[in-house]
Amino acid sequence: MSLEKTYPKEVKRILAKYPPEQKRSAVMPLLYLAQREEGYVNKAAMQDIAQMLDITETEVASIVGFYTLYHDEKAGKYRMQVCTDLPCALRGADEFLNSLCGNLGIKVGETTADGLVTLEGVMCLAACDKAPMFQTQGPDGIKYHENMTVDRTMELIEALKQAGKEVK
Repeated sequence: MSLEKTYPKEVKRILAKYPPEQKRSAVMPLLYLAQREEGYVNKAAMQDIAQMLDITETEVASIVGFYTLYHDEKAGKYRMQVCTDLPCALRGADEFLNSLCGNLGIKVGETTADGLVTLEGVMCLAACDKAPMFQTQGPDGIKYHENMTVDRTMELIEALKQAGKEVK
């Protein structure tokens, strides 16, 4: 997949924001664009971005590996990322995450049998006072869910399932 062929207007708009000598700064918006359809950035897209920006594939891959917004593996339709940083853990994030695992029948990092949700633990989503909290990443973008309970989260997951059935 060539980003420039698939998304010519978007790539041109992104690159236009940066001076040619600083085009490497476009790496993050290009990565976000690359994972738009499949929910992850494949190796070919990383190579494409590296060539476009005159940087190495390793530099691109290191950004994918560092940020929780980018992924190099396919997962569920929705990634549910629960903040487990120390402040959130002190507000019950670990117990919340373990309860979700039990309710969904999966472990952290796994995807539900229906392919809808991949559950992940991440560090710092910047809502320490509103834990337990998580973000969902899916076709409709990123959404934050704060002061959550397991029951409310399971209701959200059920709503996502129903919304998926209605679209079909």
